[in-house]
Amino acid sequence: MEATSRIYSVVNVASFALLATPLIEALVLIFVAKRAYDWRASLASLGVAFGRGFSEATPIFIAMPGAFWLYEHRIFDPTHWGAWSYVALFFGLEFVYYWWHRISHRSRWFWVNHAVHHTPNEMNLSAAIRVGWTAKIMGTYVVFAPLVLLGFQPQMVFAAYSLNLLYQFWIHTTWIPKLGFLEGIINTPAAHRVHYASNLEYLDANYGGVLMIFDRMFGTYRPELDSIPIRYGLVTPLKSYNPFTIAFHQVMPIIRDLRSARSLREIAFYLFGPPGWKPDGRGTTTEDLRRTQLGASAGEMETLKSVSSSITA
Repeated sequence: MEATSRIYSVVNVASFALLATPLIEALVLIFVAKRAYDWRASLASLGVAFGRGFSEATPIFIAMPGAFWLYEHRIFDPTHWGAWSYVALFFGLEFVYYWWHRISHRSRWFWVNHAVHHTPNEMNLSAAIRVGWTAKIMGTYVVFAPLVLLGFQPQMVFAAYSLNLLYQFWIHTTWIPKLGFLEGIINTPAAHRVHYASNLEYLDANYGGVLMIFDRMFGTYRPELDSIPIRYGLVTPLKSYNPFTIAFHQVMPIIRDLRSARSLREIAFYLFGPPGWKPDGRGTTTEDLRRTQLGASAGEMETLKSVSSSITA
């Protein structure tokens, strides 16, 4: 518990100190780089961050259901591993974070909260603090429960998760270039720009927190390509600057879909299926959008062939 308290102290002090950096970045971008800057979006992110502070009081037994029972039945006792326990926790958390992050994009229940982080239409340091309010309330951290079963205290797991998020603060930038051999090894600004993109070519990629090794292992790593400029924000952009609208913009669409459901299967898919799922297969999931694009491309090719045949004739 003492180590956990020290970690939280570091996170709290660092988080407070980092709050000033978006302002510094904004001033540099405006007066040095001569770029446009959306102040209203940054203030909205600050409002979302402030609101999230209240949800942080959610007790662990709600945020990670079954965590304390699992800890009572833990398989190992990492306290005997010395410094290696921290190494094991780092890699274990990175592995679980990868899957939690991936599920957050592929399951609507998780996306309700995570979509908030993807609403900024510009990539800058203020976007890093725009994080949803409902992750703990909806019990989505249950994905981290296996770490508790392995012997890590629930409080320690959350402390390590906080450090992981703290690392990710600096990668929310467009002005830091690619970092050479580090690309594909650790999570860099270039890798995270790809993750933040709404381009079909980049969707559902680069889920790692600190490392990219699990993305490479499971086929979700995508490098940033100079030939494909990144478009930030959601596939259907959210234009609001209201923190409450940003935090809950996914709720009403779910309610509408559930009202239209005609079977238990549809209810289950509307809640836990991929965002944009529709019973007729004509939704806006990543697969649907890519299938539509592929169909359009095939149509364009057929049109070109027809025109070419006409000219030849």
